[in-house]
Amino acid sequence: MNTPEPMNTPEPADGAGVPVVLAGARGHGHWHLDNLRRLQDKGIVRLAGICELTPLTPDEIPPGLGTPEQSADFGALLDATGARIAVICTPIPTHTDLALTAARRGVHLLLEKPPAPSYAEFRRMADGVAEAGVVCQIGFQSLGSHALPAVRAMIGDGVIGEISGVGGAGAWARPEAYFRRAPWSGKRRMNGVDVIDGALTNPLAHAVATALALADVTRAEDVTGIETELAHANAIESDDTSCVRITTAAGRQVVVAATLCAEDPDDPYVVVHGSQGRITFWYKQDRVLLQRGGHGPEEFEYGRTDLLENLVDHLTDGTDLLVPPAATEAFMRVVEAIRVAPDPLELPDEAWHRLPGEDRRVVPGVDGLVAAAADTLALFSELGAAWASPTVHPSPTADPSPIARPSASAHPKEVST
Repeated sequence: MNTPEPMNTPEPADGAGVPVVLAGARGHGHWHLDNLRRLQDKGIVRLAGICELTPLTPDEIPPGLGTPEQSADFGALLDATGARIAVICTPIPTHTDLALTAARRGVHLLLEKPPAPSYAEFRRMADGVAEAGVVCQIGFQSLGSHALPAVRAMIGDGVIGEISGVGGAGAWARPEAYFRRAPWSGKRRMNGVDVIDGALTNPLAHAVATALALADVTRAEDVTGIETELAHANAIESDDTSCVRITTAAGRQVVVAATLCAEDPDDPYVVVHGSQGRITFWYKQDRVLLQRGGHGPEEFEYGRTDLLENLVDHLTDGTDLLVPPAATEAFMRVVEAIRVAPDPLELPDEAWHRLPGEDRRVVPGVDGLVAAAADTLALFSELGAAWASPTVHPSPTADPSPIARPSASAHPKEVST
Protein backbone atom coordinates (compact mmCIF):
# COMPACT_ATOMS: atom_id res chain seq x y z
CA MET A 1 0.00 0.00 0.00
CA ASN A 2 1.38 3.38 -0.99
CA THR A 3 1.20 6.43 1.22
CA PRO A 4 -1.01 9.12 -0.37
CA GLU A 5 0.79 12.07 -1.88
CA PRO A 6 1.34 14.94 0.55
CA MET A 7 -1.51 17.42 0.52
CA ASN A 8 -1.02 21.15 0.73
CA THR A 9 -2.75 21.87 4.03
CA PRO A 10 -2.09 25.50 4.89
CA GLU A 11 -2.47 26.75 8.41
CA PRO A 12 -5.50 28.92 9.13
CA ALA A 13 -5.11 32.54 8.13
CA ASP A 14 -4.93 33.66 11.76
CA GLY A 15 -1.79 31.55 12.26
CA ALA A 16 -3.43 29.63 15.08
CA GLY A 17 -2.22 26.29 13.74
CA VAL A 18 -3.85 23.29 12.10
CA PRO A 19 -7.17 22.47 13.84
CA VAL A 20 -7.12 19.10 15.61
CA VAL A 21 -9.80 16.99 17.29
CA LEU A 22 -8.75 14.54 19.99
CA ALA A 23 -10.89 11.42 20.42
CA GLY A 24 -10.18 9.85 23.80
CA ALA A 25 -8.77 12.46 26.18
CA ARG A 26 -8.63 10.46 29.40
CA GLY A 27 -6.14 7.72 30.30
CA HIS A 28 -3.27 7.93 27.82
CA GLY A 29 -5.20 10.76 26.20
CA HIS A 30 -3.79 13.03 28.93
CA TRP A 31 -0.40 12.66 27.23
CA HIS A 32 -1.91 13.84 23.96
CA LEU A 33 -3.51 16.84 25.69
CA ASP A 34 -0.11 17.87 27.07
CA ASN A 35 1.52 17.35 23.68
CA LEU A 36 -1.20 19.38 21.95
CA ARG A 37 -0.58 22.17 24.45
CA ARG A 38 3.14 22.09 23.60
CA LEU A 39 2.51 22.18 19.84
CA GLN A 40 -0.23 24.80 20.20
CA ASP A 41 2.21 27.05 22.05
CA LYS A 42 4.49 26.74 19.01
CA GLY A 43 1.66 27.70 16.65
CA ILE A 44 1.73 24.31 14.90
CA VAL A 45 -1.72 23.02 15.87
CA ARG A 46 -4.87 24.21 17.60
CA LEU A 47 -7.04 21.92 19.72
CA ALA A 48 -10.44 22.51 18.17
CA GLY A 49 -12.42 19.70 19.79
CA ILE A 50 -12.48 16.81 22.24
CA CYS A 51 -14.59 13.70 21.72
CA GLU A 52 -15.56 11.89 24.91
CA LEU A 53 -18.74 10.20 26.09
CA THR A 54 -18.53 12.35 29.22
CA PRO A 55 -17.22 15.88 28.57
CA LEU A 56 -13.99 16.87 30.28
CA THR A 57 -14.31 19.33 33.13
CA PRO A 58 -12.31 22.57 32.93
CA ASP A 59 -9.87 21.13 35.47
CA GLU A 60 -9.14 18.19 33.13
CA ILE A 61 -8.06 20.45 30.25
CA PRO A 62 -4.47 21.73 30.60
CA PRO A 63 -4.19 25.52 30.93
CA GLY A 64 -3.58 27.23 27.63
CA LEU A 65 -5.78 24.98 25.51
CA GLY A 66 -8.79 27.26 25.85
CA THR A 67 -12.29 25.83 25.67
CA PRO A 68 -12.35 23.36 22.77
CA GLU A 69 -15.75 22.20 21.57
CA GLN A 70 -16.81 18.87 23.09
CA SER A 71 -19.15 16.18 21.84
CA ALA A 72 -19.68 12.42 22.04
CA ASP A 73 -20.49 12.39 18.32
CA PHE A 74 -17.12 12.12 16.58
CA GLY A 75 -18.33 12.78 13.03
CA ALA A 76 -20.44 15.76 14.03
CA LEU A 77 -17.52 17.20 15.99
CA LEU A 78 -15.21 16.92 13.01
CA ASP A 79 -17.79 18.68 10.85
CA ALA A 80 -18.46 21.43 13.39
CA THR A 81 -14.81 22.24 14.08
CA GLY A 82 -13.43 21.99 10.55
CA ALA A 83 -10.67 19.75 11.90
CA ARG A 84 -7.88 18.84 9.48
CA ILE A 85 -6.35 16.20 11.78
CA ALA A 86 -7.91 13.74 14.23
CA VAL A 87 -5.91 12.11 17.01
CA ILE A 88 -7.57 8.81 17.93
CA CYS A 89 -6.67 7.50 21.38
CA THR A 90 -9.66 5.30 22.17
CA PRO A 91 -10.11 1.60 23.02
CA ILE A 92 -8.49 -0.73 20.51
CA PRO A 93 -11.72 -2.14 18.98
CA THR A 94 -12.95 1.37 18.08
CA HIS A 95 -9.88 2.39 16.06
CA THR A 96 -10.96 1.24 12.60
CA ASP A 97 -14.47 2.69 12.64
CA LEU A 98 -13.31 6.02 14.04
CA ALA A 99 -10.44 6.23 11.55
CA LEU A 100 -12.81 5.61 8.65
CA THR A 101 -15.27 8.17 10.02
CA ALA A 102 -12.50 10.75 9.85
CA ALA A 103 -11.16 9.57 6.49
CA ARG A 104 -14.56 9.89 4.81
CA ARG A 105 -14.51 13.56 5.82
CA GLY A 106 -11.03 14.14 4.43
CA VAL A 107 -9.53 14.41 7.92
CA HIS A 108 -5.97 13.15 8.37
CA LEU A 109 -5.08 10.85 11.24
CA LEU A 110 -2.75 10.14 14.11
CA LEU A 111 -3.97 6.70 15.20
CA GLU A 112 -2.73 5.28 18.49
CA LYS A 113 -1.09 1.87 18.67
CA PRO A 114 -2.01 -0.88 18.19
CA PRO A 115 -3.82 0.32 15.06
CA ALA A 116 -6.36 -2.54 15.19
CA PRO A 117 -7.13 -5.75 17.12
CA SER A 118 -6.85 -8.01 14.05
CA TYR A 119 -5.17 -8.05 10.66
CA ALA A 120 -8.55 -7.94 8.92
CA GLU A 121 -9.54 -4.78 10.81
CA PHE A 122 -6.12 -3.29 10.10
CA ARG A 123 -6.54 -3.90 6.38
CA ARG A 124 -10.04 -2.44 6.45
CA MET A 125 -8.65 0.67 8.11
CA ALA A 126 -5.53 1.03 5.96
CA ASP A 127 -7.32 0.36 2.68
CA GLY A 128 -10.16 2.71 3.59
CA VAL A 129 -7.77 5.49 4.53
CA ALA A 130 -5.82 5.04 1.28
CA GLU A 131 -9.02 5.04 -0.77
CA ALA A 132 -10.12 8.28 0.90
CA GLY A 133 -6.79 9.88 0.01
CA VAL A 134 -5.97 11.00 3.54
CA VAL A 135 -2.77 10.48 5.49
CA CYS A 136 -2.52 8.23 8.55
CA GLN A 137 0.32 8.14 11.06
CA ILE A 138 0.39 5.19 13.50
CA GLY A 139 1.33 6.27 17.02
CA PHE A 140 4.49 4.26 17.65
CA GLN A 141 6.39 7.19 19.18
CA SER A 142 9.59 5.13 19.48
CA LEU A 143 9.77 5.01 15.68
CA GLY A 144 10.24 8.77 15.70
CA SER A 145 13.52 8.38 17.60
CA HIS A 146 16.60 9.64 15.78
CA ALA A 147 18.37 6.60 17.22
CA LEU A 148 16.67 4.36 14.65
CA PRO A 149 18.38 5.76 11.53
CA ALA A 150 21.63 5.99 13.51
CA VAL A 151 21.50 2.31 14.48
CA ARG A 152 20.48 1.33 10.96
CA ALA A 153 23.53 3.22 9.68
CA MET A 154 25.77 1.32 12.11
CA ILE A 155 24.29 -1.95 10.89
CA GLY A 156 24.69 -0.94 7.26
CA ASP A 157 28.32 0.03 7.84
CA GLY A 158 29.06 -3.41 9.31
CA VAL A 159 30.05 -1.96 12.68
CA ILE A 160 28.96 -5.14 14.51
CA GLY A 161 29.48 -7.54 11.63
CA GLU A 162 26.86 -9.92 10.26
CA ILE A 163 23.48 -9.55 11.95
CA SER A 164 22.09 -12.76 13.40
CA GLY A 165 18.91 -11.43 14.97
CA VAL A 166 17.19 -8.86 17.16
CA GLY A 167 15.90 -9.28 20.70
CA GLY A 168 13.51 -7.17 22.73
CA ALA A 169 12.92 -7.16 26.48
CA GLY A 170 10.23 -5.45 28.53
CA ALA A 171 10.09 -6.13 32.28
CA TRP A 172 7.34 -3.89 33.61
CA ALA A 173 5.05 -3.94 36.61
CA ARG A 174 1.35 -3.12 36.70
CA PRO A 175 -0.92 -3.18 39.75
CA GLU A 176 -4.01 -5.35 39.69
CA ALA A 177 -6.05 -2.14 39.39
CA TYR A 178 -4.48 -1.61 35.94
CA PHE A 179 -6.52 -4.52 34.66
CA ARG A 180 -9.69 -2.93 36.02
CA ARG A 181 -9.09 0.51 34.49
CA ALA A 182 -11.72 -0.06 31.78
CA PRO A 183 -14.22 -2.80 30.86
CA TRP A 184 -11.96 -3.97 28.00
CA SER A 185 -8.72 -4.08 30.04
CA GLY A 186 -6.99 -7.46 29.98
CA LYS A 187 -9.57 -8.87 27.58
CA ARG A 188 -9.01 -10.89 24.43
CA ARG A 189 -12.57 -10.40 23.29
CA MET A 190 -15.55 -8.50 24.62
CA ASN A 191 -19.15 -9.03 23.51
CA GLY A 192 -17.89 -11.00 20.51
CA VAL A 193 -15.50 -8.26 19.41
CA ASP A 194 -11.69 -8.68 19.35
CA VAL A 195 -9.79 -6.57 21.89
CA ILE A 196 -6.41 -8.37 22.27
CA ASP A 197 -5.21 -6.17 25.14
CA GLY A 198 -2.06 -8.16 25.99
CA ALA A 199 1.46 -7.27 27.08
CA LEU A 200 2.96 -7.58 23.60
CA THR A 201 0.09 -5.95 21.74
CA ASN A 202 -0.57 -2.90 23.90
CA PRO A 203 1.65 -1.72 26.81
CA LEU A 204 4.85 -3.21 25.35
CA ALA A 205 3.84 -3.03 21.70
CA HIS A 206 6.64 -0.51 21.16
CA ALA A 207 9.19 -3.22 21.98
CA VAL A 208 7.77 -5.42 19.21
CA ALA A 209 7.48 -2.62 16.66
CA THR A 210 10.96 -1.26 17.41
CA ALA A 211 12.61 -4.67 17.24
CA LEU A 212 10.95 -5.32 13.88
CA ALA A 213 12.00 -1.91 12.59
CA LEU A 214 15.66 -2.48 13.51
CA ALA A 215 15.48 -5.89 11.83
CA ASP A 216 14.20 -4.10 8.70
CA VAL A 217 10.98 -6.09 8.97
CA THR A 218 8.01 -3.81 8.39
CA ARG A 219 5.91 -5.21 5.52
CA ALA A 220 3.71 -8.29 5.75
CA GLU A 221 5.85 -10.22 3.29
CA ASP A 222 8.93 -9.69 5.48
CA VAL A 223 7.51 -12.24 7.96
CA THR A 224 7.68 -15.97 7.22
CA GLY A 225 6.84 -17.51 10.60
CA ILE A 226 5.68 -16.66 14.11
CA GLU A 227 5.85 -18.61 17.38
CA THR A 228 4.09 -17.41 20.51
CA GLU A 229 4.12 -18.28 24.20
CA LEU A 230 1.36 -16.51 26.12
CA ALA A 231 0.64 -16.69 29.84
CA HIS A 232 -0.86 -14.64 32.65
CA ALA A 233 -0.43 -14.42 36.40
CA ASN A 234 -3.17 -11.84 36.87
CA ALA A 235 -6.86 -12.73 36.83
CA ILE A 236 -7.38 -11.69 33.21
CA GLU A 237 -8.18 -13.31 29.86
CA SER A 238 -5.21 -11.91 28.00
CA ASP A 239 -1.46 -12.31 28.47
CA ASP A 240 0.73 -10.43 30.93
CA THR A 241 3.88 -12.59 30.57
CA SER A 242 4.66 -13.56 27.00
CA CYS A 243 7.19 -13.93 24.25
CA VAL A 244 7.13 -14.16 20.49
CA ARG A 245 9.67 -15.28 17.88
CA ILE A 246 9.34 -13.97 14.35
CA THR A 247 11.26 -15.56 11.49
CA THR A 248 12.02 -13.11 8.72
CA ALA A 249 12.29 -13.47 4.96
CA ALA A 250 16.01 -12.75 5.35
CA GLY A 251 16.35 -15.84 7.56
CA ARG A 252 16.89 -13.92 10.80
CA GLN A 253 14.97 -14.17 14.03
CA VAL A 254 13.33 -11.47 16.12
CA VAL A 255 12.43 -12.47 19.70
CA VAL A 256 10.55 -10.15 22.05
CA ALA A 257 9.76 -11.09 25.64
CA ALA A 258 7.57 -9.06 27.96
CA THR A 259 6.00 -9.16 31.38
CA LEU A 260 3.85 -6.90 33.50
CA CYS A 261 4.81 -8.94 36.59
CA ALA A 262 8.47 -7.97 37.01
CA GLU A 263 10.24 -8.17 40.36
CA ASP A 264 12.32 -5.04 39.65
CA PRO A 265 10.78 -3.20 36.68
CA ASP A 266 13.16 -1.43 34.32
CA ASP A 267 13.15 0.40 31.00
CA PRO A 268 12.47 -1.84 28.00
CA TYR A 269 15.10 -2.20 25.30
CA VAL A 270 15.92 -3.76 21.95
CA VAL A 271 19.27 -5.42 21.19
CA VAL A 272 20.75 -6.09 17.75
CA HIS A 273 23.05 -9.13 17.73
CA GLY A 274 26.03 -9.13 15.36
CA SER A 275 28.96 -11.45 14.73
CA GLN A 276 31.34 -8.79 16.08
CA GLY A 277 29.28 -7.05 18.74
CA ARG A 278 25.85 -5.79 19.73
CA ILE A 279 23.83 -2.59 19.82
CA THR A 280 21.36 -2.00 22.66
CA PHE A 281 18.65 0.63 22.27
CA TRP A 282 16.61 1.83 25.26
CA TYR A 283 13.80 3.26 23.17
CA LYS A 284 12.04 5.25 25.90
CA GLN A 285 15.31 7.07 26.61
CA ASP A 286 16.53 7.36 22.99
CA ARG A 287 19.80 5.93 24.32
CA VAL A 288 22.11 3.54 22.46
CA LEU A 289 25.02 1.40 23.71
CA LEU A 290 27.46 0.05 21.13
CA GLN A 291 29.65 -2.87 22.21
CA ARG A 292 32.13 -4.45 19.79
CA GLY A 293 35.37 -6.32 19.77
CA GLY A 294 38.52 -4.26 20.09
CA HIS A 295 36.69 -1.18 21.30
CA GLY A 296 35.41 0.10 24.61
CA PRO A 297 31.67 0.55 25.05
CA GLU A 298 30.28 3.67 23.37
CA GLU A 299 27.06 5.40 24.45
CA PHE A 300 24.98 7.79 22.38
CA GLU A 301 21.88 9.85 23.12
CA TYR A 302 19.53 11.06 20.41
CA GLY A 303 16.58 13.34 19.92
CA ARG A 304 13.11 12.40 18.77
CA THR A 305 10.62 13.74 16.24
CA ASP A 306 7.09 14.05 17.56
CA LEU A 307 4.70 12.08 15.35
CA LEU A 308 1.95 14.70 15.30
CA GLU A 309 4.46 17.38 14.39
CA ASN A 310 5.81 15.09 11.66
CA LEU A 311 2.28 14.58 10.34
CA VAL A 312 1.73 18.34 10.11
CA ASP A 313 5.11 18.74 8.37
CA HIS A 314 4.17 15.99 5.93
CA LEU A 315 0.93 17.74 5.06
CA THR A 316 2.43 21.21 4.71
CA ASP A 317 5.79 20.61 3.04
CA GLY A 318 5.99 16.95 2.05
CA THR A 319 8.31 15.76 4.83
CA ASP A 320 8.41 11.94 4.80
CA LEU A 321 5.80 10.39 7.07
CA LEU A 322 7.57 8.38 9.78
CA VAL A 323 4.99 5.66 10.55
CA PRO A 324 2.44 5.11 7.76
CA PRO A 325 0.20 2.02 8.06
CA ALA A 326 2.42 0.10 5.63
CA ALA A 327 5.29 0.37 8.14
CA THR A 328 3.24 -1.55 10.72
CA GLU A 329 2.10 -4.53 8.63
CA ALA A 330 4.65 -6.89 10.19
CA PHE A 331 3.64 -5.75 13.67
CA MET A 332 0.03 -6.48 12.80
CA ARG A 333 1.07 -10.01 11.73
CA VAL A 334 2.24 -10.47 15.32
CA VAL A 335 -1.05 -9.12 16.66
CA GLU A 336 -2.92 -11.55 14.42
CA ALA A 337 -0.80 -14.48 15.57
CA ILE A 338 -1.57 -13.60 19.18
CA ARG A 339 -5.25 -13.17 18.33
CA VAL A 340 -5.61 -16.66 16.85
CA ALA A 341 -3.34 -18.39 19.38
CA PRO A 342 -4.87 -20.58 22.09
CA ASP A 343 -5.94 -18.62 25.16
CA PRO A 344 -2.95 -17.71 27.35
CA LEU A 345 -1.98 -20.20 30.03
CA GLU A 346 -2.96 -19.34 33.58
CA LEU A 347 0.16 -19.54 35.69
CA PRO A 348 -0.18 -21.89 38.67
CA ASP A 349 -0.43 -20.32 42.11
CA GLU A 350 3.10 -21.39 42.98
CA ALA A 351 4.50 -19.45 40.00
CA TRP A 352 3.56 -16.02 41.35
CA HIS A 353 2.89 -14.07 44.52
CA ARG A 354 1.42 -10.73 45.53
CA LEU A 355 3.86 -8.00 46.47
CA PRO A 356 2.85 -6.58 49.85
CA GLY A 357 1.82 -2.94 49.70
CA GLU A 358 1.93 -2.65 45.92
CA ASP A 359 -1.28 -4.41 44.86
CA ARG A 360 0.50 -6.34 42.14
CA ARG A 361 1.44 -9.87 41.20
CA VAL A 362 5.06 -10.85 40.70
CA VAL A 363 6.48 -13.87 38.86
CA PRO A 364 9.81 -14.73 40.58
CA GLY A 365 12.67 -14.98 38.11
CA VAL A 366 10.75 -13.48 35.21
CA ASP A 367 13.07 -10.46 34.91
CA GLY A 368 16.01 -12.75 34.13
CA LEU A 369 13.86 -14.87 31.84
CA VAL A 370 12.82 -11.83 29.79
CA ALA A 371 16.43 -10.61 29.52
CA ALA A 372 17.67 -14.08 28.57
CA ALA A 373 15.10 -14.39 25.79
CA ALA A 374 16.28 -11.10 24.25
CA ASP A 375 19.92 -12.10 24.73
CA THR A 376 19.72 -15.63 23.31
CA LEU A 377 16.73 -15.30 20.93
CA ALA A 378 15.16 -18.25 22.75
CA LEU A 379 11.57 -18.74 23.89
CA PHE A 380 10.58 -19.11 27.54
CA SER A 381 10.07 -22.85 27.11
CA GLU A 382 13.58 -23.22 25.66
CA LEU A 383 14.96 -21.35 28.67
CA GLY A 384 13.46 -23.84 31.10
CA ALA A 385 10.22 -22.13 32.16
CA ALA A 386 8.12 -25.11 33.18
CA TRP A 387 4.84 -23.26 32.63
CA ALA A 388 5.59 -22.12 29.06
CA SER A 389 3.91 -23.75 26.07
CA PRO A 390 4.85 -22.77 22.51
CA THR A 391 2.39 -22.28 19.65
CA VAL A 392 3.73 -22.35 16.10
CA HIS A 393 1.65 -20.41 13.61
CA PRO A 394 1.39 -21.13 9.88
CA SER A 395 3.43 -18.94 7.57
CA PRO A 396 1.66 -15.57 7.50
CA THR A 397 2.92 -14.49 4.09
CA ALA A 398 -0.56 -14.56 2.57
CA ASP A 399 -3.34 -12.38 3.94
CA PRO A 400 -5.15 -14.27 6.69
CA SER A 401 -8.87 -14.84 6.31
CA PRO A 402 -10.16 -14.78 9.86
CA ILE A 403 -13.78 -15.30 10.71
CA ALA A 404 -15.46 -11.93 10.42
CA ARG A 405 -16.39 -10.43 13.73
CA PRO A 406 -18.90 -7.64 14.36
CA SER A 407 -17.32 -4.21 14.42
CA ALA A 408 -17.30 -2.23 17.62
CA SER A 409 -19.28 0.91 18.30
CA ALA A 410 -17.70 4.01 16.82
CA HIS A 411 -18.00 5.90 20.09
CA PRO A 412 -14.83 6.41 22.16
CA LYS A 413 -14.70 5.29 25.76
CA GLU A 414 -13.51 7.41 28.65
CA VAL A 415 -10.36 5.35 29.25
CA SER A 416 -8.17 5.22 26.19
CA THR A 417 -5.55 2.78 24.95
